[in-house]
Amino acid sequence: MRIVRRGVCGALAELIGRNAAALLLASGAFFLLAATPPPKLPVGGNALTKAQMEALLPKVRLHTVYVVAVNKLGQVTNAKAMSLSKNVTFNVQTYGNALQAFIRTSDGTAISGLYTLTYDYDPKTRGIARSVALMHAGGVDPNAKGAALVMMDAAKKQAEKEAAAAAAKAKHSAPAPHASAGHH
Repeated sequence: MRIVRRGVCGALAELIGRNAAALLLASGAFFLLAATPPPKLPVGGNALTKAQMEALLPKVRLHTVYVVAVNKLGQVTNAKAMSLSKNVTFNVQTYGNALQAFIRTSDGTAISGLYTLTYDYDPKTRGIARSVALMHAGGVDPNAKGAALVMMDAAKKQAEKEAAAAAAKAKHSAPAPHASAGHH
């Protein structure tokens, strides 16, 4: 397995750490969009055609591997190591998917430990295959909070902080009431 140099991993971790709330909000927006029906494409408008959308897809095979820690509930808690493709968009998408993954056995139980999550994109089928393999059970904090929950908590705290700041600003910038001249 190819492991990305420490500098790249550190930079990616720093980027993700700084932008966890933004990533969570973006993923939340994605899920909202995914939950709504697709819009009807305008006839004769500037909408992308199917051929144009297909032209945007990668033309080469892509492959990423993540070594992830999984808690006793089957939630991925963090990525310990990663081997990335040369396609940044694919890397970001698969990393986000890996952090939100639940890994459980076929009977629904979870085994805490280290797993490899492998993502392979095939340009011929335009599909992504994900495979999961247990590296070893144990060796991780089985009570650690899932990465997705940590990001949601951070986004909630950030939203509350921004709402409080906006309320304080609105309170201080509201015009002061003035006395009227009186009624005659």
